[in-house]
Amino acid sequence: MEKSKSKVLDKTEMTRILKRMAHEIVENNRGTKDLIIIGIKTRGDYLAKRIAKYIKSIEKTEITVGAIDITLYRDDLTEIDTQPLVMMHSTDVPCDITKKRIILVDDVLYTGRTVRAALDALIDLGRPTSIRLAVLIDRGHRQLPIQADFVGKKIATAKREQIQVNLKEVDKEDNVVIVK
Repeated sequence: MEKSKSKVLDKTEMTRILKRMAHEIVENNRGTKDLIIIGIKTRGDYLAKRIAKYIKSIEKTEITVGAIDITLYRDDLTEIDTQPLVMMHSTDVPCDITKKRIILVDDVLYTGRTVRAALDALIDLGRPTSIRLAVLIDRGHRQLPIQADFVGKKIATAKREQIQVNLKEVDKEDNVVIVK
């Protein structure tokens, strides 16, 4: 049986949301001093780069951008398989994060477990002044007490549904769909 898909965001809406989030980040941080944007591999990485580009157009200053791989910090590897095949990506944080203000970016916030793993990975790199979370989609159903500081769109979903974020860098198009 084929799953049905319903579009939640198109390319134009996604761009508008990311620009709004960039403005909110600048406003909340009172500028860009000591600000670093770090995306969670894979789609969070691309979203972080886009947000940094929009902040640059607002503030006329370069923003340090990094990417973090949380694979070895996940708590569900043994649920996947007794000996899971681990696909490692590279963590690329180009500077010391100690005493910096981090914006951690991901595509979808669901149970909170990905963010928890990313927090563990970040703390292994240094001791930032603050870590704020920015997500394109917040779909609820938390298993951990984690909340986003910057949310593109909240979407109420059933647990059986999936949110699929498509980005041109990976998927050749920009949109968000619910898969039922």
